[in-house]
Amino acid sequence: MNTEFKRGIRETLPITIGIIPFALILGAQAAQKGMTAWETTLMMGINFAGGSEFAAVGAWTSPIPILLIWSLTLMINSRHILMGAAFTPYIRHLPKRQLLPTLFLMTDETWAMSIAEIKKREQAGLPPFNLPYYWGISANLWITWVSCGFLGSQFGYLLGNDIEKFGFNMAFPAVFLVLVRGMWRGAKAARPWLVSLIVAAAVYWLLPQGAWYVMAGAFSGLTAAYFWDTET
Repeated sequence: MNTEFKRGIRETLPITIGIIPFALILGAQAAQKGMTAWETTLMMGINFAGGSEFAAVGAWTSPIPILLIWSLTLMINSRHILMGAAFTPYIRHLPKRQLLPTLFLMTDETWAMSIAEIKKREQAGLPPFNLPYYWGISANLWITWVSCGFLGSQFGYLLGNDIEKFGFNMAFPAVFLVLVRGMWRGAKAARPWLVSLIVAAAVYWLLPQGAWYVMAGAFSGLTAAYFWDTET
């Protein structure tokens, strides 16, 4: 097995531990909504974006509100458009048989870890994008997410719906703090992050229903980064 692939698996283990309880809970909630184990597994394997999956399961009723679920998924996953755009300069050289799986497996965690790896390799004078490392990260997260979702649909009812009582609600914030720390380049470079945070929080407060704050935060951060970059 490729050394970089194994390194990707090893370095993503803390994140893997953090997503296990959420996958179990999602599987349990899907089962309570009437979804079969295979339907749950198929959803988690094809969508592979936790936030939109929780939203879809939350909106799942009979008859199924297809348009609502589609709209929620589109809004919450819209950030992947910007993430993919940031990725484009580093992966455009890949053949389609590698490019399409790479984009399919892109999540917040794989994107952040890979961008941090790209910056390190650029400083070392190496080719920026490390494909085996990326697939090590992605394979570990995808297999863990899907398999634990399946287990959750079978046995997750034992955990109940309130994951906060186990302290699991701190898992994702802790993971993202670690990812942000690895991408930190100083206060000046972090100004777009602050803009994105403020706008997202404001939109969430004004429009608590739906996922408009995700799109607003993403585009405001991107716009701020563009204008500040043109000033330098």
